[in-house]
Amino acid sequence: MTSAALATWTLGPLLGLMIFLFIFRIVLTWYPQVNLNQFPFNVVAWPTEPFLLPLRKLVPPIGGVDITPIIWVGIFSLLREILLGQQGLVTMLLH
Repeated sequence: MTSAALATWTLGPLLGLMIFLFIFRIVLTWYPQVNLNQFPFNVVAWPTEPFLLPLRKLVPPIGGVDITPIIWVGIFSLLREILLGQQGLVTMLLH
């Protein structure tokens, strides 16, 4: 297995999982009473919080709504497309 194929097999699911977790995190913002320190919500909060904390210092809430998870969905989606999309860098290395 080449390194490009290995990158596809690892990056694809990893980036997809992070996008899913951030989308789930967006849904959780609709329920402010949810305790993110309790299971099963901590499964979503634990891997996403290290990304959200630094960005929250740069991007303030808009109208009281934290938009940082939305920004990270966009970043990870863009990364996935640039690396693994139909004309992505890793995809082009495989062909």
